[in-house]
Amino acid sequence: MEQFSQLDFTGQTIFAGIDVHKKSWKVCVRTVDTELKTFSQDPSAHILISHLQKNYPSALYKIVYEAGFCGFHYQRTFSEAGFDCMVVHPADVPTSDKEKQTKSDSVDSRKLSKMLSKNELKGIFIPTLEQQEDRGIIRVYQQMVKNQTRCKNQIWGWLNFQGIAPGKQASSYWSNNFLSWLKALLLNPSARAHLDLLIQNYQQTRQMVLAATKQVRILSTQERYKEKIRSIRSIPGVGQITALLFITEIGEISRFRELDDLCSYLGLIPKVYGSGNKEHILGMTHRAHHQLREKLIEASWTAIRLDPAMTMVFGRYRKRMEKNKAIIKIARKMLNRIRFVMKGECDYVSAVVE
Repeated sequence: MEQFSQLDFTGQTIFAGIDVHKKSWKVCVRTVDTELKTFSQDPSAHILISHLQKNYPSALYKIVYEAGFCGFHYQRTFSEAGFDCMVVHPADVPTSDKEKQTKSDSVDSRKLSKMLSKNELKGIFIPTLEQQEDRGIIRVYQQMVKNQTRCKNQIWGWLNFQGIAPGKQASSYWSNNFLSWLKALLLNPSARAHLDLLIQNYQQTRQMVLAATKQVRILSTQERYKEKIRSIRSIPGVGQITALLFITEIGEISRFRELDDLCSYLGLIPKVYGSGNKEHILGMTHRAHHQLREKLIEASWTAIRLDPAMTMVFGRYRKRMEKNKAIIKIARKMLNRIRFVMKGECDYVSAVVE
């Protein structure tokens, strides 16, 4: 009978599925054929690394967990230790009705490890740390702009509710004169306090927007982005924020082999339900990168005014469909232009219709 003086898993692969939570992890460890153990541990990648290396030394380690609140720093920690770590989208993990009825952390971790061992999972794109931090600035900026719009709408709503017509004071740009007019309105004490709170909230939010705008401008002047932004902005309708958003969110455009792959990532594809001989189109899919899709559609509306070629194509589409559907087709063409420019690292040649 062969005896071993020490453990050696050279040539074997150990799979671990992690159900990640803030206070604890549920981990399932297995080989290709056998589930070895399922246990709970503190939420630490280093603890799991030590456990696997101690109990299964010299093995090839493969880890998987679902994307969520914890981001990608666990993945980076495992990778630095030489582990092959995959992060998956929760919606991409196949789940049977039986598993839905008996859902638990143990069931989830076992399912992840089993599917990983069968090579049935596809990981999502992991941005570099620099790209992740840069995209964070753009996302904060966009959130601040939305907050500012919300504050404006609250004040407009209050004025309408009170029956106060701004008249000549109204403007798409909220000048200091407009704010002074709001502050000078003769109101009863409670109404005055209410409006002053809304105005104060708006002014604080506007200061945050200005601060975020400053950071975006600083980011856009960085050498790693300057030329890329200039190239993308050569496309009519694309502004600085849109260009920087595409660069930081997409990263390497080469990871999308075809235009259809990129359209699917942004959510510029229909949601389809088919059964038998019937097929129903249910509008655009909800599975989308909403920030990129919104900015692209916004840029498309600008492009049909600035680019005669897009104006002509949009007119053709309008003859057979409503404008909201036509602009989605224009958005696909805009996306094709952006893809071409990012892939070739060159300026866009105007008056070319794909």
